[in-house]
Formats: sequence, C-alpha cells, structure tokens
Amino acid sequence: MTYCVGMNLAHGLLFASDSRTNAGVDHIATFCKMHVFETGGERLIVLLNAGNLATTQSVVSLLRARCNGDGASLQSVRSLYEAAELVGTTLREVITRDASEAGAGQGVDFGGSFLVGGQIRGEAPRLFNVYPQGNFIEASEDTPYFQIGEAKYGKPIIDRVIRYDTPLADAAKCTLISFDSTIRSNLSVGLPIDLLQHHRDRFSPAAPYRITADDPYFNQLRASWGCGLRSVFAELPGADWL
Repeated sequence: MTYCVGMNLAHGLLFASDSRTNAGVDHIATFCKMHVFETGGERLIVLLNAGNLATTQSVVSLLRARCNGDGASLQSVRSLYEAAELVGTTLREVITRDASEAGAGQGVDFGGSFLVGGQIRGEAPRLFNVYPQGNFIEASEDTPYFQIGEAKYGKPIIDRVIRYDTPLADAAKCTLISFDSTIRSNLSVGLPIDLLQHHRDRFSPAAPYRITADDPYFNQLRASWGCGLRSVFAELPGADWL
C-alpha cells in the first residue's frame, strides 16, 4: 500500500508520495512513487502511483520508452487532458495484458491508479485522478486535491484546511501533517516522502525534495502537531451529561 497526494491550487501544484511497499510484515521495501516527465521551459508532467507495483512500474516504463518513439507520448501530448488519457490507456493495456497472461481465477489484484498533474506552456496547471479502468476525473476549484492509496487517515486534516486559494507553503505543511497521521496509523505507509511543488507558469527545473526520518523540519512539525492536539484536547469542555 502507499499514500499519495496531489493538489492543484491557485498558485500552483503540489505532489507528495511515500515510498513504502510491502507484501507482508516481513517483506518491506522502498520504491519511489513519483515520476517526473519534463521538457525545460515547456512542460512538466508528474505521475504518482498506488496499487500493484508490477502494474504501475510497467506503465511508467512503457510511458518512458514511448517518449523515444514516433507515437503519442508524454513529451508530445498537447494538453494535460491528453496526458491523462494516455496514462489511462496505458494502464488499461498493462492490466489487460497481465491479467490475461496470469489466467482467470488466480486471485491477483492487478489494479493500479495514478495522479497525473502538471503544466504545459499555453494552458493552466491541471490535475487528474486516473482509475484502474483507465477513466479519470479532473480536480476543480471546489475539489482541488486528490488522494490515492491509504487515504483515510490523512484525509480529515486536508478536508479541514485546504482550499483553492491556500498558499503552497501552507499546503505543503498540511500535506506533511497528513502523512504523519497516516504513518502513525498504518504500517503500510512510511518514510521517505517525496514532495514536489510547481509554481504556476514557472518552468524551472523540477526538484523533488526527499524527506527522511532524520529531517529536522518534519520532526519538528510532527512533534508540534502532536503537542498542539493534546493541548487543544485538554481545553475542550466536558459533557454535562457525563
């Protein structure tokens, strides 16, 4: 399992993903779930993935290989909509192929999902949630963020804080608190966290930031958040009927 967050806000985009995969309590590994496709000064497309690791790795590998061919690729699509369409088509292709080769009734879940976001010069930043079936939905001002993977533990803080006009710095802080809540409640999500911000219309080189267990800011944030929660809880009034 994994946890990924994508946000499309007034000032730009934010992406974050954990890097833990596991097939049982005694088989835990680290794999990056953030994949950047970039053409300097022209386009930035970021993929975050959750689900079957073999499926999602195959999808990313095919998408990278096809960037060097003559057909449609993430380097040639004219819009983020076309990028989401291409990822959905490739995802459906891989799932159909692998399920067919494995045969029916094997009990293997080949499903995977992607967040696809970025900006191509000439259009505004966009963000899509691509489902295992290959179809997708787009983020809007009313719903400016998506989560995939183990989302339930980190959802409450994002629901309460994030709005379309939230500054990117505050969005990053909220996202990290969301990850801390998820990591504390679910062993299948863990550090390191990869985080990337893209400011609207700035096509500077993409530089994902990796947050490890000894990152001083993340440790200060999670300690302050925990202390603040306990402090607020202590100040809440008791019920008269208890």
